[in-house]
Amino acid sequence: MTNRFSISILFCLAGFLFSFSQTKKSVSTKKTTENISIDAELNEASWKDAEIATDFVSLEPKNGTPIPEEFKTEVKILYSDDAVYIGAKLYDPNPEKILKELVERDEIGTSDFFGIFINGYNDGQQEFRFFVTAANGQVDTNFTSSEGEDGSWNAIWESNAKITDFGYVIEMKIPYAALRFPEKDKQTWGLNFFREVRRERQKYTWSPIDNKIGAISQQAGILTGIENIKTPTRLFLIPYSSFYLSGSETQKTKGELKGGLDIKYGINDAFTLDAILVPDFGQTKFDNVVLNLGPFEQQFNENRPFFTEGTDLFSKGNLLYSRRIGQTPDLNLNIAGNESVENPGAINLLNALKISGRDKDGLGIGFLNAITEKTMATVSNSNDTSTRQIEVSPLTNYNVMVFDQRFNQNSSVTFINTNVTRNGSFRDANVTGLLFDLNNKTNKYNLSGGLKSSSINDVENKNGYNASLYFAETNGKFRYSFGSEYMSKDFEINDLGINFRTNYYSFSGNTNYRILNPNKTFNTFRINLNSYFEFYTPTNQIQSSNFNVNLNSTNKKNHFFGGGINFNPFKNYDYYEPRVADRFFVNPENIGGWIYFSSNYNNKFAIDFEPFITHVINENRYEAGVNISPRYRFSDKFSLVYGFNYFKQKNDIGFIDFEDSNIIFARRDRDTYTNSITSKFSISSVMNFNLSVRHYWSLAENNKINNLNEDGSLSINNTYTGNRNSNFSTWNLDLSYSWWFAPGSQMSILYRNNAGTFDRTINKDFGSNFSNLFEDNLNHVLSVSVRYFIDYNQAKNWIKKG
Repeated sequence: MTNRFSISILFCLAGFLFSFSQTKKSVSTKKTTENISIDAELNEASWKDAEIATDFVSLEPKNGTPIPEEFKTEVKILYSDDAVYIGAKLYDPNPEKILKELVERDEIGTSDFFGIFINGYNDGQQEFRFFVTAANGQVDTNFTSSEGEDGSWNAIWESNAKITDFGYVIEMKIPYAALRFPEKDKQTWGLNFFREVRRERQKYTWSPIDNKIGAISQQAGILTGIENIKTPTRLFLIPYSSFYLSGSETQKTKGELKGGLDIKYGINDAFTLDAILVPDFGQTKFDNVVLNLGPFEQQFNENRPFFTEGTDLFSKGNLLYSRRIGQTPDLNLNIAGNESVENPGAINLLNALKISGRDKDGLGIGFLNAITEKTMATVSNSNDTSTRQIEVSPLTNYNVMVFDQRFNQNSSVTFINTNVTRNGSFRDANVTGLLFDLNNKTNKYNLSGGLKSSSINDVENKNGYNASLYFAETNGKFRYSFGSEYMSKDFEINDLGINFRTNYYSFSGNTNYRILNPNKTFNTFRINLNSYFEFYTPTNQIQSSNFNVNLNSTNKKNHFFGGGINFNPFKNYDYYEPRVADRFFVNPENIGGWIYFSSNYNNKFAIDFEPFITHVINENRYEAGVNISPRYRFSDKFSLVYGFNYFKQKNDIGFIDFEDSNIIFARRDRDTYTNSITSKFSISSVMNFNLSVRHYWSLAENNKINNLNEDGSLSINNTYTGNRNSNFSTWNLDLSYSWWFAPGSQMSILYRNNAGTFDRTINKDFGSNFSNLFEDNLNHVLSVSVRYFIDYNQAKNWIKKG
């Protein structure tokens, strides 16, 4: 299929889709010249004459019913030359019962809260959402109809909350610099208000949202009255300075001072430039490393703020795995058989920038570019103990470009390209995707999919492609979906993305039922039936399959429970575990299930409990485990969560080695224990202590050694003498203090220690394994970081006053 033909089909399909419409609630605002104090008093004269938005309606669980009179909610809006102001009175018959847990920024905790959703273009596609808890905690998100809420997005705004004798009051000031809107004399914005009464788990909105439709942003109301305002100069400078003190039992303590600058600049009313100069990611969260015995790499979450904030455009098509940037690449290196490479711990990021935004016509543009420095590694010769240096990561440029056109308030067509260019003779990579996400005017049906192609320039050039098509009914009590995907052998995105399987075609289906309003037993209830089949293209053999039935529900006391059954009735041909092309291992049929219970987090004590098991049919082979996580909220300031996970595999089968021309597999028993503690103590909504501890221990003992046969079966190997057992432990502890001493400005102090051990000796004594972790392995880091937020508009006034 040619690209021209693909584009023609997309726009023909789009022609059948029409916009979503409904009667909109509306509220008008007035301009104020008063100095509004954000003190949750609402005692300025301007508030008295402001129009009131009221008559909230239930979103969950009793969708569409009016808010009870005792929880009446009244909201007013004012505007000035530089900001909008929101004043909300939230009535409650029992103010002493209002939940108001103190947590750090961007977390709700166990609290009542209020929010405002603003869409400056009134296009039903993107909202900037601002929430304030009853404890005056702040949360802000960027919502898009295609990607949902992006909690990594942050803005600078002011708020205050105060408990009163009738409930509580919220007051907010949102500068225009935190919003996006067109340059027009008269503004018409999409608007909604949100309230949750936490102890009742009741959610309300000002503009009604029909949950049979699910198109939340298209059901917003209207804000009118804002006139003759100017889009501000959006220039923010965030200089920072960090000091690191690190040491261990084997390394001398050393100090390191870093400094740098982040820049955010509004190119126009729609697009923003973000740049980091001399990046510093030393205080990002640690990775939960595991003992990985499988054929694929472990995938980690992205914790670096630059690569998590405002990246909804770049996530289109799942072509970007930003952890690749700064990761040692898997390159074709000239290494002899008697040599080994000790790769560096990290590849330094020299600089990075991104441009993103969406204009008034619905065109979203994203551009991301990052450069990493040339990095050398040490190669050791096992014969003569000599060493040499080798280039493992050349100077590398990573680039992502996205064009996303939205139309009819609920549909989009996307072009995305990722490119990795390495200096010298190393491999280069390019991936291009054309995607579509189409909905009819009532948001009942969805058609989505795309076509992607990849090109690798290396010792051997490769070109591949991937095509997918999915159809779904997306509203009502009964819903369904089905789809198909094809991926060619040489489709390769792993230079800047992540993908494990290629050379297959698949079919999937889902049907589900849910209640839209509570009944006598449940507040929420949903049951799903899923199926998936994946075939290895050259042989048409099933390499993955699954039937799954699961349910999720919430009872009248707001306890959540669910469970499910997995059934795989066919043999699966695994072409990846042997680590050799065109060889496979036959996995037998299996069946498994799980249950899950989570008690209401509103209670001081709550617990999560999830046991699970999978059994291979007609074999003494299974895996089972349990997750248990009790939590206790001692007060609104202090809480503690303990997590325990135990996972056991009996007679698990997997690759361990090569010997001569044989592929060596083993039957092994594996036990994995994970203990974790997370705790917080909040002095206020802007000052917090946090503790995060994780201990992970996994051991795998090989019992029977086998050769993998050509037909995918196993035969006994009595000659193999290698020891490929595994005993792996890790320990991580982070203790941090964070203080937001001014809007957007933060000081943080972090003490971190970590340790890890790996050996081939099986020692099943928990105590000795744990103590061995800290013998000459413990590393210590103490860091202090200060970031200061400078708004150009404020700085300009400072200069004038000076």
